[in-house]
Amino acid sequence: MPVRAEASALGGTLFLEDGTRFDGEGFGAAARRVGEVVFTTGMVGYPESLTDPSYRGQILTFTYPLLGNYGVPADGRDPDGLPLLESEEVQPRAVVVRGTTAPEHWSSARSLESWLLGEGVPGIRGVDTRRLTEHLRARGVVRGVVDVGRPERRPSDEELARAIRSAPQYGEESFMEEVAPKRPTLIARDHGPLVAVLDCGIKASIVRALLDRRLSVLRLPYDHEVPAKWEGRRVAGLLVGNGPGDPAELAATIEELGRPSNRSLPTLGICLGHQLIALARGATTFKLKYGHRGQNKTIEFPDGRALIVSENHGYAVDPASLQGTGLDPWATNPDDRTLEGLRDRAGRILALQGHPEGHPGPQEAGFVFDRFAEKVRRRA
Repeated sequence: MPVRAEASALGGTLFLEDGTRFDGEGFGAAARRVGEVVFTTGMVGYPESLTDPSYRGQILTFTYPLLGNYGVPADGRDPDGLPLLESEEVQPRAVVVRGTTAPEHWSSARSLESWLLGEGVPGIRGVDTRRLTEHLRARGVVRGVVDVGRPERRPSDEELARAIRSAPQYGEESFMEEVAPKRPTLIARDHGPLVAVLDCGIKASIVRALLDRRLSVLRLPYDHEVPAKWEGRRVAGLLVGNGPGDPAELAATIEELGRPSNRSLPTLGICLGHQLIALARGATTFKLKYGHRGQNKTIEFPDGRALIVSENHGYAVDPASLQGTGLDPWATNPDDRTLEGLRDRAGRILALQGHPEGHPGPQEAGFVFDRFAEKVRRRA
């Protein structure tokens, strides 16, 4: 089947704060956006990646050379009221790709280009994303600006540099008001045991993973107190999921996780939640040079098992800071030896840096949800 590229009359520029410039063709919305420039190595799952709230505030580069071939599904919600993708909107501030193509898929409701246009998100294609990725791996994550507009009026380097300088640093931004719920929501399926979720911008598929294991879910704002009961039902477990930003800035969530009443609950941390649990116990986190983002990340367990998981994080827990926290390393990354999992000696806490739910990506680590559900049922 021949590839059909979508035409565009827009120019596009990506400019990095270190002075590196990439010119290409604009698509999506005509706009200028500043953000932290990151890359993902995933080959599929671009609709899920683009709706992952962990990418809030970032400019997302896809290393796979051609996107858009199966389009984007229609908006909608499942029977539990959850969005069909990972959230209700495109989360990155801008998108950088090598190329796009018109969709050829029975369930496609729109093209990638029309989706970004409708969401007000600029994109740039025709960029040498291999060169860009090599630059980010060597230099580390940097801020940048994507400018999409009339091709005959491309902005100068100085104009784009000023735009970056006038924008806040990624670690200084507060994203919770943009991605976290404003009020609690109860999703009761099959009257299963109730799990409280401190929602820092959680993916919908993590909530589905709980519901599919016949657990009920109470979604709470990231800074909400975890109640002992809700509408007469006892809270039997606690989950903290993914989300954007520097985990050390979420003081309210860290304080809540450290409350003695919450420490007695079976607790599961995923991605940002893994880091927040560590911080609540007194450990520290640090920013990775360029992060782990993709669907082919390997983690190793002490018993010799190795699993492939989906990941999307720019911070990690410092293993040297675990002494005295009551937390033990559970999994590591064989590539850079960063910490990928935690558990406590009492058997109440499980935490994984990667995403056991996948979406996009493998679900080899789905047993983590099964273990958590067993703990919750024993507690209920």
